[in-house]
Amino acid sequence: MNCNRIGTAMPYRVKCAQFQYPGSAMNDYLIAASILSADLSRLGEEAAAVIAAGADLLHVDVMDNHYVPNLTFGPVVVEALTRRGVDAPLDVHLMVKPVDGIIPQFARAGASYITFHPEASEHVDRTLQLIRDEGCKSGLVFNPATPLNCLPYLIDKVDMVLLMSVNPGFGGQTFINSALDKLRQARELIDESGLDIRLEIDGGVKVDNIARIAAAGADTFVAGSAIFGSRDYKATIQAMRAELKKK
Repeated sequence: MNCNRIGTAMPYRVKCAQFQYPGSAMNDYLIAASILSADLSRLGEEAAAVIAAGADLLHVDVMDNHYVPNLTFGPVVVEALTRRGVDAPLDVHLMVKPVDGIIPQFARAGASYITFHPEASEHVDRTLQLIRDEGCKSGLVFNPATPLNCLPYLIDKVDMVLLMSVNPGFGGQTFINSALDKLRQARELIDESGLDIRLEIDGGVKVDNIARIAAAGADTFVAGSAIFGSRDYKATIQAMRAELKKK
């Protein structure tokens, strides 16, 4: 839920002035469960179950079948999760182009974080400001072959940097190892800025590689099939956290 937007006229909005985003300290690890891999016929139940199992965020992959070759969720899905009273921030990753027109819709629906790809905006600085003006945390997403060239010029405008470790469009892909070097580069930029910015990784994150990914600098981990494809969500999330403690 988006708890920065209090007092909206929308009837289903939950007022939550006391809500705190998880992981305010930069060294806290967060696990974001990607609903792309959930049983969509039972999405509300799946969301509640994975949060109860220990997920910190719900990651919502929004695809338009233009910017990426798949079509997934719209604002109504985020609104439905908000109406259900999902007790975790909604981490909305926009893989759409153009992007500006849809941002207010997801903000009103209940998004907490909204991240987008710089290629999807004609004016990246303005789009980041739009997200913050809508009361959400803002972020940039970099595909595996997209360099971080623009990040130093925009780092004071972002609350999250998301690096793709697979090519966007589908779940269940294998982790691209070159993402580790990019993680190290992004971590260095973030640390030099002194700002409290989450560094998120998305794609192929599993129990057996999460510690190696954390060692490269990530502090927020999107996991879809690794969690929703397991028989026991809680045991899987606990196993991930155990691996992170070894890092």
